[in-house]
Amino acid sequence: MAVPIARKTLLYEWRRFLPAVAAVAFSGLLMTAQGALLLGIVSANSLYVSQSNADYWVGYPGTQSVELGRTVKVGVLTNLYSEPLVSHIEPLLLGSGDWRATGGNGGVSVTVVGVDTQADSAGLARVVSPDLRDQLREPGAVVVDASDSDKLSAKPGDRAEVNGHTVHVIGLIDGLRGLGGVNVVSSLDTARMLDQALPDDGAATYFLFDVKAGSDPSAVIARLNRRASVERFEIWPSGQLASMSTNYMLFDSGAGIAFIFATLIAATIGALITSQTLMAAVAGALPQYATLRALGVPFGGLRTIVAEQAAWVGISGLIISGGLSLLIALIARVYKVPFVLDGIVVLLASLVVLVVAILACLLAIHRLRQADPASLLR
Repeated sequence: MAVPIARKTLLYEWRRFLPAVAAVAFSGLLMTAQGALLLGIVSANSLYVSQSNADYWVGYPGTQSVELGRTVKVGVLTNLYSEPLVSHIEPLLLGSGDWRATGGNGGVSVTVVGVDTQADSAGLARVVSPDLRDQLREPGAVVVDASDSDKLSAKPGDRAEVNGHTVHVIGLIDGLRGLGGVNVVSSLDTARMLDQALPDDGAATYFLFDVKAGSDPSAVIARLNRRASVERFEIWPSGQLASMSTNYMLFDSGAGIAFIFATLIAATIGALITSQTLMAAVAGALPQYATLRALGVPFGGLRTIVAEQAAWVGISGLIISGGLSLLIALIARVYKVPFVLDGIVVLLASLVVLVVAILACLLAIHRLRQADPASLLR
């Protein structure tokens, strides 16, 4: 009997519970948006890995994040080529430069990313098309992310200078917008020309490689790692290097810790708003609950009614929250905002809001046990 009463009460007194549904919706939206922004920002720190197709990355031992890579010697290639099950080896260079547009705008610090120009190359393969890669063979040719073109005062066809060397913007890419700096993608030779601190003897910041299909990757990596301490290199699966870079940004940088703090504050505020609104809604209905108690409904039955009402309020609010979150994700995509609407983020935010809603309602109904039923019925 308790369940039909709960639903009928909600339908009959929907105006009383409407503010609670709105509170749940916007609390869920607040938590989801904060979580998605946090995930989007820290994920941007692993773009070099996530926008490439390589299975394994070879870099300097002890590297904590992909953008902090140091030069590994060309001798590492001997170890990779000596392993018959390793395939598709290619270098990737990370350098730095000072960008100056021809319009006379101020300089912008940029990261110079040198990639292999072969059509089937893995480095940044998800953002640099084979056609653009072919055009990068022209000396001085570069591409930049479309969201950075205004910052660089550059569009396709424009010329600029990096470290005093003329570059030619041949196109724009989408998906390599950094957290603070700007990425300028070029061929390996152009990267070495722009940043002359980069090695020109075949060494690289990273070597990317795959393992042939059908072979045991763990055995291949184990054989290579036997020589890693001597040759001073370390091998990471791409997923591990991406996680390392994300965790470095999240836990070892001031920005990451500050954003975690802001997310926790947002979650706390959302939980408090939800709980107080729901407690007020239930408290306003205490006379109705007292009537049910006077008619012989046991306290356990009342608790079931309130718990179901809280669940329906929570689910209704979360459905609205989900729709608003999708809308915000679309807007963020249009404006290139780092916003990753991951299923885990949505699930955790929904779980927190739902649990808070049910607990708040149960705490509110607990007042009925301590109150004088006669006073509630007046």
